[in-house]
Amino acid sequence: MEAQIKDVEVLNCEYGKNTIKFLRLHREGKKHFVKEVEVCTHLRLTSPQEYLEGNNSLVIPTDTIKNIVLVLAKKNGIPSLEQFAIDICNHFMTTFCQVVYVKSYVQEVPWQRLHENGVPHIHSFICVPDGIRFCEAEQCRNGPLVVFAGIKDLKLMKTTQSGFEGFYKNEHTTLPERHDRILCGELFCKWSYGECKDFDFDCIWYMSYQVILIT
Repeated sequence: MEAQIKDVEVLNCEYGKNTIKFLRLHREGKKHFVKEVEVCTHLRLTSPQEYLEGNNSLVIPTDTIKNIVLVLAKKNGIPSLEQFAIDICNHFMTTFCQVVYVKSYVQEVPWQRLHENGVPHIHSFICVPDGIRFCEAEQCRNGPLVVFAGIKDLKLMKTTQSGFEGFYKNEHTTLPERHDRILCGELFCKWSYGECKDFDFDCIWYMSYQVILIT
């Protein structure tokens, strides 16, 4: 059995905590602001000894990972999804010497302020399914911090000016050409900021979202 274990090569020993859900409420006088997010944070350690030797001395429990994420949200707030993901990566990289890789995924629940007679309500919100904003930040020790962002589950429909003609045909083709048709789809879009600099993440995301809708 010992000889067999020595022959084992662990290619990927990431682990972490998925689906850390919480809502942060911020009050400015009578006006309230909400941010509800779901976070997944994964780590890779310097050694896979917990798998090969049953030695858990380097393992940061997933419950601890969850509590760290909640503490960071309470301490730093969520200035943007991207910055929050960066804060999580920075914390694990600077606090735990046994961590050699960290990745944090954050997505936001699309709460929007409710309007009453055209006036924004100060403490009422509605969940509007107009796409889900998400981001990822990942870093290897001694490597650059890389940030991704995007939108998913954005449902779009055109009721005209969406024909499908001139496609390749063979003996298995049964689909007829259509000069006009209804087109409905679900969009997923993801982009990278590369090595992270000083970006206004909210502004860039909003501009990208507007470009997607116009396109």
